[in-house]
Amino acid sequence: MPKGKVIMKDIEKLGTICGKIISLGLSNDTEALEKATEELLQFLQQPENAADMPVNRLSASKERSFTGFLKFTNEEISRMPKLFRKYFRAEGCTVFYRKRVRGIRSCSYEARYRRHGYTISVSSTDLKKLKQRFIQALHEADLKEQIDSVPTTFHEFAMYYFEKYRKRTVKPITYENDMYRYKNHIRPIFESMQLKKITPAMCQHLLDNLTARGLEKTTDEVFTLLNKIFKMAIAHGLMERNPLAISIHERHESEHGKALTKDEERLLLEKTAGTRYQLLFAVALYTGMRPNEYKTAKIDGAFIVAVNSKRKTKKVEYKKIPITPMLAPYISGITELSFVRLEYMRNKMRAILPDHRLYDLRTTFYTRCEECGVAEVAKKRFVGHSLGKLGDTYTDLSDEFLLSEGKKLHY
Repeated sequence: MPKGKVIMKDIEKLGTICGKIISLGLSNDTEALEKATEELLQFLQQPENAADMPVNRLSASKERSFTGFLKFTNEEISRMPKLFRKYFRAEGCTVFYRKRVRGIRSCSYEARYRRHGYTISVSSTDLKKLKQRFIQALHEADLKEQIDSVPTTFHEFAMYYFEKYRKRTVKPITYENDMYRYKNHIRPIFESMQLKKITPAMCQHLLDNLTARGLEKTTDEVFTLLNKIFKMAIAHGLMERNPLAISIHERHESEHGKALTKDEERLLLEKTAGTRYQLLFAVALYTGMRPNEYKTAKIDGAFIVAVNSKRKTKKVEYKKIPITPMLAPYISGITELSFVRLEYMRNKMRAILPDHRLYDLRTTFYTRCEECGVAEVAKKRFVGHSLGKLGDTYTDLSDEFLLSEGKKLHY
C-alpha cells in the first residue's frame, strides 16, 4: 500500500479515537473513557508500517513509554483508608502512571503518588491490578503512619492510651476518675520521661509514698491504672518489660463498709456546718449513693435522681431515692447539687472520722433502712441493687410507694 494512503488511514483512525475520548469525557463515563485511552495508547505505540515489519524486528525495537492518569470510581475510593478517601473525594486527586512498552506484547505500568507528604509507588503488567495494588499500598502507608505516630514519652503515650483505648472501654465516670488519679498522682512523677527509662525503683517509691500518706485505696487504683498503661506500651513495642512486675504491693482488702453510729452522723454534719461539705455529706449519707454516682445526682421534685453505676448493660439506668425526712432540712431551698472531687470529700471525712471512709456513708444508709423497716424491694431500688432477673423485668414500683417507704427513714 502506498505510504500516503497509510498515513491518511492512520490520521482517520486517530481522529475517530480522539473524538470518542472527547465525547466520553463529557459524559463522565470513567470506565469507557479508560478503555478509549488504552486504545489510543495502543494505536500510538504501533511503529510505522507495523503490518509489513517482521515480528523479530518489532520485538527488538527500543523500549517506549507513554504517560497518563489513573482515575478512580466512587466504589474504588470507598475501599481506600479514611484519610485518603477525603483527599480523593474533596480534591479530585488523580495518580500519574507510566506505561512502558517493550516490543509488541510486553508492557508494564508504574504508578506514583507524591502528595500530602506521602510517596507511593507500585507497578503491574495490568491496569486493573495496578489500581488494586495502589489501594493496598495506601492501606500500608496509613498503617505505618499510625505505628510511627505512637509517642514514646510517658505523658504523651498515657494520653494516647486514654484517648484511643481507655475512653472506649470504661464508663464516663470511671474515665473521669482515672484521669483525676493520673493528673494528681502519676503524671507529676513520670511526665517527661522516656518509657524505657522508667525503673521498678521509681514505681516502688510512688506506691510507698501514697501508702505512707494513708491513701491505701488510691494506691490500689494507681497501681492498676499504671499497670494498664505499661502493658499497653509493651504491646506497642515501646517497653521490653513491666517495671511494676517486681514492685512490692499488697492490695488492701475491699471492705463493704462500716456503718457510722448516730453520734458519728451528727458529728460529721456538725463539724461541716456552714460549709458546702455539710450538704454533700448529708446527701451522701441519706441517699446511699455510691461515691462515683455523686456527680450524676440531680434534684427532681421529691426525689434525688442519679445514674446507677452498677448497671450491667450499656444502656444508662437511673435510680430514684426519695428526699427523706432526714435529708429534707439540709436540702431545703436547694435546686442544684454540685459535688467536689471525691478526694476532697475523703480527706475532709478522714479529718473528722479517721476510722471511716466515704463508702461507709452508703453502708450507714442501708443499715438505717433495715432499722427503720423499709421494705426490701424499696431498699434495693434506693441503693441500685438488682431485684433478680424476674424482679427487674416485671417490677415497676410507683413513686407513691417509694415516697411512703422513704418517710420511714426518720430517727
